[in-house]
Amino acid sequence: MSDAAESGRIRSIRPAKPTVDPWRPLDVLVEEERGSDGRLRASTTVFLAGTECPFTCVFCDLWQYTFDQPTPPGAIPRQLEVALESRKAPDAIKLYNASSFFDKNAVPLQDLEVVADRLAGIGEVTVECHPRLVGESCIRFAARLEGKLQVAMGLETIHPEALPRLNKQMKLQDFVSASELLHANGIGVRAFVLLSPPFVPAAEAVEWSLRTVEFALDHATEVVSVIPMRGGNGEMERLAELGLFEPPTLSMLEEVMGRTLESPRGVVLADLWDAERLSACPVCQGARLRRLRDMNRTGTVGVPVNCAQCLESKGGEV
Repeated sequence: MSDAAESGRIRSIRPAKPTVDPWRPLDVLVEEERGSDGRLRASTTVFLAGTECPFTCVFCDLWQYTFDQPTPPGAIPRQLEVALESRKAPDAIKLYNASSFFDKNAVPLQDLEVVADRLAGIGEVTVECHPRLVGESCIRFAARLEGKLQVAMGLETIHPEALPRLNKQMKLQDFVSASELLHANGIGVRAFVLLSPPFVPAAEAVEWSLRTVEFALDHATEVVSVIPMRGGNGEMERLAELGLFEPPTLSMLEEVMGRTLESPRGVVLADLWDAERLSACPVCQGARLRRLRDMNRTGTVGVPVNCAQCLESKGGEV
């Protein structure tokens, strides 16, 4: 099946999208996060409304709050203005638009300079982009910024059979080439790594996530975000029925983080959005979530959670 046909099939089984206002951000999140230097700093994430990403990955859950037509000129600067009004300029900001920031249909080219100017006084700006769309517009945007640019890219997995089946339309060399270009131009790299993506056997999920984190760090990545795979788009449920996807557990995420931080390189963070929904022992779930939050804040392994029920179950979540 061609990429276009596969994309059409994936989109055809999704639930309906809600209506999205292109002139207001979807949400604004304020938190403390470790930066590329390992130190905690105030960080603001702005979830921008925009057109849907053209690549249609099988696992994507970001399509829900997008629209099908190109983002109107002026909409992204206006959303940023709304997000930052009456707020003190943060140390760092992430602009996530559920697509590629340097896709002209997602962020019109004429808006890039306006956005850069409105980010004056912010030390680090992170945007997301598909590796194949990292190019000259990215370099020009970085040069216009007062602070440092960091580009977040989905590496997802280096599993040789899984990556080609994700419909991401990316090869590992695309990620490597984009990382090299960014690094050569003084632009930081953040990578998204999936825990238990489809087509990776569940028994091997932790090991492949660890290998993928190492691959990212070997290729100029400063910050890695480990994202537990989620369902909800129709396609993931279909793959689960076929035995090609098994959701990760909370203890799997804890194991990836613990083993990564034993020999720290770069900054590795666990994506804890909606982590309460991950399968977990009800007795120690809260303690494991607290440990993961502490790992994110400190970059250290911390004290392992000892749970008698987990030890007794053996074949359960630990």
